[in-house]
Amino acid sequence: MVILYTYTMTVRDTQIYKRSMPYILIIIVAGGAFLWGRNTAPPLTLHGDIASPIDTDIYVPTENIASVAPLDDVFMTDSLADETPVLVEHSSVVYPHVQTDERVSHETYRVLSVVDGDTLTVDMDGVSQTLRLIGLDTPETVDPRKPVQCFGKEASQKAKNVLTGKRVRIERDVTQGVYDKYNRLLAYVFLEDGTFFNEMMIREGYGHEYTYATPYAYQTLFQEAEHDARANGRGLWAVDACAGDTTSPPTPSVTTSVVVSSTTSGYTCATNTYNCTDFSTQMEAQHVFEECGGTNNDIHRLDSDKDGRVCESLP
Repeated sequence: MVILYTYTMTVRDTQIYKRSMPYILIIIVAGGAFLWGRNTAPPLTLHGDIASPIDTDIYVPTENIASVAPLDDVFMTDSLADETPVLVEHSSVVYPHVQTDERVSHETYRVLSVVDGDTLTVDMDGVSQTLRLIGLDTPETVDPRKPVQCFGKEASQKAKNVLTGKRVRIERDVTQGVYDKYNRLLAYVFLEDGTFFNEMMIREGYGHEYTYATPYAYQTLFQEAEHDARANGRGLWAVDACAGDTTSPPTPSVTTSVVVSSTTSGYTCATNTYNCTDFSTQMEAQHVFEECGGTNNDIHRLDSDKDGRVCESLP
């Protein structure tokens, strides 16, 4: 500015002065604005990827920073006494994995027991949790309000054969809620080899596709599986089984009228003759079981779970 002033005083009486004066004024005004801005403008600090003025005495230069990380990537180091933010490049930040679909569990759980064809219990972190399988309904065998339904025993046995002693992966469905009114966890079940258990039971004819209230993720797949089982007469769809109608009790293969007496002369204990459906009450079946030798001679195979109490589904 001093040089400009000296120059102005030297040439003020000349034609050069007259021609230069507009340019000199522009330079003086611009220089003054620059100096005023440096003294009054707030400093800049980094906020996200954008440099913006804030009310602070700290100025963070942005020169030579290859990439400015967002606020989530600004870490405080214990080694710096003034807790100065350390800016790191995106390429050096490792974000923790976040599961995109919270329904899916990649853990496997040990099967503790199989209740029936569509219900089982698993060990979840040391706690026994009952699972009710979504989209699958198998004939009843253990519901005290209902009689044993056609193909129910076969469905339960199939589930036991496939699941007993296995580990399974579960998948939830947000459209169906988490638990049912009996506090059973609603889930799809997959074996470790990838077998989709819910679908397999339907496709092989051990159960129906079942929609409770709202459509679920695998509804179309399960409906197709049921159509396939029905078309091929598998399981409960077979004409000599239930022909698709599982609401009625199973038809016994042998119809034998059992007359309970105090001696063994009234029934056969040498060959497998009776089924639970041949008895009208559990007491009658239990009497025959014990008269024929009990657990030492369960010739009729009435005590399937080997607990000494037979035909527990009977009244």
